[in-house]
Amino acid sequence: MFRHILVPTDGSELSHKAIDGAIDLAQAVGARITAYACLPQYPYSPFSDVVVEPPAEFLQRSEREARVHLREVEMAARRAGVAVESRTSVHPAPYLGIIEAAQQGACDVIFMASHGRRGLGSLLIGSETQRVLTHTKIPVIVYR
Repeated sequence: MFRHILVPTDGSELSHKAIDGAIDLAQAVGARITAYACLPQYPYSPFSDVVVEPPAEFLQRSEREARVHLREVEMAARRAGVAVESRTSVHPAPYLGIIEAAQQGACDVIFMASHGRRGLGSLLIGSETQRVLTHTKIPVIVYR
């Protein structure tokens, strides 16, 4: 069964539900959790005349926000008696960071939420969950 679960989080309500599900699974099978938050790349061109936020400040703010989300996972897992660690990385798209974190952490499953879009909306908008499912060979549990 699963021994190491990667749980991506973005702080959304759906993400919180998936965290609870991942912790329940980890308790049931004796697995450990790695919580992961993908930090966005700096969205402004270094050659632009207008800089809304300096790159260093953007990175610091992104890291602070991610830390808040990761701390929530850490505290919930520890309360449940589940071993937990956290990671972040910077990627142009979250699905790339999720897959990389799972591979580097030797995770044997990715446990993540889905926004539940269906039909044309899901085709046009897509989702990070769909992209992870499409691009990884690691099993993915989609929690809704």
